Amino acid sequence: MKKKLMIVLIIAVVCVMTMAGCNNRSMNYIISHEANITGVVKEVNDTSILIEDESGEYWVSLDVENKDSVTHFTIGDEVVVYYDGNVAESYLMQINTVYAITLKTPANRSDNNKS
Repeated sequence: MKKKLMIVLIIAVVCVMTMAGCNNRSMNYIISHEANITGVVKEVNDTSILIEDESGEYWVSLDVENKDSVTHFTIGDEVVVYYDGNVAESYLMQINTVYAITLKTPANRSDNNKS
């Protein structure tokens, strides 16, 4: 009896740990449930983008949870950043926990490609 109980307990613990390790929230879930900010891309580097909205400028991490997110940007793109709701109140403000980024309005590509 104790052996069966121990096996059931081990299986339950393994199942709970496996489910806790999976955080595969869909893009639709993120868009429907997470805080977001819309802004225009002002600067792009390897690990973050600088966006601006009516409240100011924000450095946004490109370490994005949802791998279906857009992570390549052009200056002038309008993006929507879905995040955990926390903004580091430094200068410039920072959004470090990013769930997804979507492209709302692309920059005028013809202006960026002029020779």
